[in-house]
Amino acid sequence: MSIKYAILGLLNYSDMHGYRIKTHIENNFGHMWSINFGQIYPSLKELEKDGLIKMREKTPSDSGGPHKKLYSITKKGRSDFTRWLTTPPDKPMLIRDPFLLKFAFFSFGDIEEAKKIIDKQIELFDAQLKRRKMNRKRWERQTVYVRLLAELGVSQNELYLKWLRRAKTEIEQTPRPSDTSSNKQGGK
Repeated sequence: MSIKYAILGLLNYSDMHGYRIKTHIENNFGHMWSINFGQIYPSLKELEKDGLIKMREKTPSDSGGPHKKLYSITKKGRSDFTRWLTTPPDKPMLIRDPFLLKFAFFSFGDIEEAKKIIDKQIELFDAQLKRRKMNRKRWERQTVYVRLLAELGVSQNELYLKWLRRAKTEIEQTPRPSDTSSNKQGGK
C-alpha cells in the first residue's frame, strides 16, 4: 500500500492536519503494512504539488498555539483515489515481524531470554487487544468496511496471543539440549 493512497483515503473522511494523519496511520494501519513516518510530510507536499490535495493554513484559537496546515482532498485526488480502489492489490499480504525472525532462531540462544521476549510480545498484544476492543463501539458507527477491518484486527490479535501462549507452554515443556545430553551420557 502506498502512503499516497492512505493519505487520500483518510482525507476522504475529513480534512486533517499532518500530525493527525500521521497518528491515524500509526494507530490504525501499522499492522497492515510497514510505514516510514518520515515519508508523510514529503508525501503531503508531493500530493499538493500534483493537485491531489490542497492545504490551507488554519489560524490558532484564541488560546494560542501554532498555525496548522489543514489538508483536504481535491476532485482530482478523489478521481485518482477511486481509480486506485478499482485495481487489484500489487501482492499478497506478507507478515514482516522482527519477532518472528528472532523466534525462528531462538533454539540457538538462551531459552530463558527467549521466554522473556515472548512474555513481552504477549504483554504488547494483550494491550493492543484491549485497545482494539475499547475502540470497537467507535468502529461500529463507521462503514461496514471499517467495522469488518476492525473485527479482523481483533481476530488476528486474539489468534496471535493464542499462538504466543501455546508456543511459550511448548517451549517450557520441551527438554533443553543440556537435559538430553546428560541423559545420553548417563545411559552409556
